[in-house]
Amino acid sequence: MYNFEYKNPVKIIFGKGTIPSVANEVPKGAKILMTYGGGSIKRTGVYDQVKNALKDCELVEFSGIEPNPHYETCMKAVEVVKAENIDFLLAVGGGSVLDATKFIAAAALYEGDDPWDILAKGAQVKEALPLADVLTLPATGSEMNGNSVITKAATQEKKAFGSPLVMPQFSILDPECVFTLPDKQVANGVVDAFVHVMEQYLTFNVNAPLQDRLAEGILLTLVEEGPKVLADRKDYTAAANFMWSATMALNGLIAVGVPQDWGTHLIGHELTAFHGIDHGRTLAIVLPGMMNLKRENKKDKLLQFGERIWGISDGTTDERIDATIAKTVEFFESLGVPTTLPEYDVPASTIDRITLRFKESGMKFGEKGDIDYQGVEAILKDRL
Repeated sequence: MYNFEYKNPVKIIFGKGTIPSVANEVPKGAKILMTYGGGSIKRTGVYDQVKNALKDCELVEFSGIEPNPHYETCMKAVEVVKAENIDFLLAVGGGSVLDATKFIAAAALYEGDDPWDILAKGAQVKEALPLADVLTLPATGSEMNGNSVITKAATQEKKAFGSPLVMPQFSILDPECVFTLPDKQVANGVVDAFVHVMEQYLTFNVNAPLQDRLAEGILLTLVEEGPKVLADRKDYTAAANFMWSATMALNGLIAVGVPQDWGTHLIGHELTAFHGIDHGRTLAIVLPGMMNLKRENKKDKLLQFGERIWGISDGTTDERIDATIAKTVEFFESLGVPTTLPEYDVPASTIDRITLRFKESGMKFGEKGDIDYQGVEAILKDRL
């Protein structure tokens, strides 16, 4: 196991009926900007719960944050923050709303010329507005980390940044919010959380058995509980287990002391940037190709994953890996999530465009830093 430091200051308030507790958690006397997406929080009653809880607070609203939040929209919110002298941000929605709010928090106090540099050039975040969230959609784990991913619509770029300064002060997780989610969002959330775990688990062995078993516990829970949520949206226990699994998948705990990959995400972001495909679905496309093309690098963990998650222990090494990939694809597709590029009407020419971006950047990535533009091309062609 590698050396590590771990600190997670996010306060989690979990369970049914917890949304009104937001009133006890926001700073007294703060001028709050409540950020959210479209009309779903109004249809589900979450909006009214938050508004009623904060009826004695000074509250400004900003709506219209997209499922893949746009830089351009975030900068409009920054203008509101400055004009209204906002000093606290409250995201009400899923991971996209929270990701946008994290960027708004950083961009509002950024002293450089262009806040896009935080994403495109890794410009340091030296300060940020405090923020918190009421989570309505389990998926990204953004409620318990300092990560954010933003799309610049003008240039079809999707970039990420991370900073401990944008970790939420508190996150309220009421599993009953899952009750009103459409099948597609539930399925996307299960896949998203699943692949978050895989990025931290499916690398190479460094003798960290606790991290492995924590990761495997999350994967098994998602495999067991995800279909239950899809089958019965009012199953509170399944919803709660799903929601907590998504949080645990990316709060840093299973990442400590072990190598990480994140190549599936980097490639998936490009599919979203060019075609607007839901984030979780891009991961379902790319991961099988990553597993196939990097089977030698990931051999030991692939075999372990296959045996411990899917019960695959017979056959040659390649036969077991093939069966493991097939079972993973089968699981994603059982949730209603297609796993090949043609099923999303993505032409072969998009592979060329994505490959060119990685070639021009000179980027190499993966747990061993050995995936280059040619690797990206091979992984995507595997999904045709």
